[in-house]
Amino acid sequence: MTQRRSPPDDDINAFRQALKAAGVRRLSANQANPGKPRRDDTATAARRQAAQKSEALTTTGRTSDGRVEPVAPSAYLEFSVPDLPWRAFSQLKRGQTEWQAGLDLHGYTLDEAREELESFLRDAVVQGLRCVLVVHGKAWGSSADFPVLKSHANAWLREWPGVLAFCSATDADGGTGALYVLLRRPSR
Repeated sequence: MTQRRSPPDDDINAFRQALKAAGVRRLSANQANPGKPRRDDTATAARRQAAQKSEALTTTGRTSDGRVEPVAPSAYLEFSVPDLPWRAFSQLKRGQTEWQAGLDLHGYTLDEAREELESFLRDAVVQGLRCVLVVHGKAWGSSADFPVLKSHANAWLREWPGVLAFCSATDADGGTGALYVLLRRPSR
């Protein structure tokens, strides 16, 4: 086995002087640059504060009655945001995500149901709940030829910014007359 010899001090000094003359400077940190732009914490904080301020100002009116597609009483409903992990949505659909609170909309008029749902979702987000159950039923509206609350709940939940996903519940929790709703975790 051969031993490595270190270069003479003159060579090392000449090399360092050549680097200095070329404008090369010593690294201050020994970390790789992943190529991602740095996050501007002041801009992030400003966006977060603006979002919280707008949520505080908007206490009602998050949902609308426009473009409500009628759904059949036995129709299975499901929705998820595009970047939701497949596993989280799959667990929700199988009823494996435990719901922490529930709301039953039976007996409410359409306007009352919307107000109750909005209030319930706001309270759930404030409490930090991850999954809730909303029972809308399958009853047909008095003058409509489709289940009114089910159709509107389907539209309202798609519009609500804190909803990551929802799907019809398992038979044990109400089947196609109820929805599991997966909520966005509150930002800290």
